[in-house]
Amino acid sequence: MKPPPLILLSTFAAALLALAACRTPARVPLRTVPAVDLPRFMGDWYVIACIPTFLERGIANAVESYRLDPDGTVATTFTYRKGGPDGPPGRMTPRGFVLDPATNAVWGMRFVWPVKADYRIIHVDPDYAVTVVAREKRDYAWIMARRPAIPEPVYDRMVQLLREAGYDVTKLRRIPQRWVP
Repeated sequence: MKPPPLILLSTFAAALLALAACRTPARVPLRTVPAVDLPRFMGDWYVIACIPTFLERGIANAVESYRLDPDGTVATTFTYRKGGPDGPPGRMTPRGFVLDPATNAVWGMRFVWPVKADYRIIHVDPDYAVTVVAREKRDYAWIMARRPAIPEPVYDRMVQLLREAGYDVTKLRRIPQRWVP
């Protein structure tokens, strides 16, 4: 015997309500900095800490270098040592695309055509000495500086900024920066 259509409809509606109740709450969009001076942002940034992608696990001496090209894209070179400061060198060369020209704070970073990964500048010091780059998904993040080390109180403030942005900062890993003169 088949159940009456009204019972099927009410069962379906109840299932939909149950699924809706299980979904995760929507996050507040990440707030980026109001403006990034692209020429000042260009140059070398030492990766002080990050929530690493699978490619960044176990790296040291990581440096992200940016160069603004005439077409408005950002030539990027990411260099590092795998396994420690004395490990074999590695290098990636993604290209950055400014997606929000009103602020220059939202980029797409292309490692593989045609995909552009989300890249949002959520902090940059007035003197462009320290920056924090995050993603809307809150899965990866980078604390970077113009020098290989920053004072501990500055680092703590950047970690707090990520925590307030909705990140699980227990996933944050410091990147060893040991440079031989």
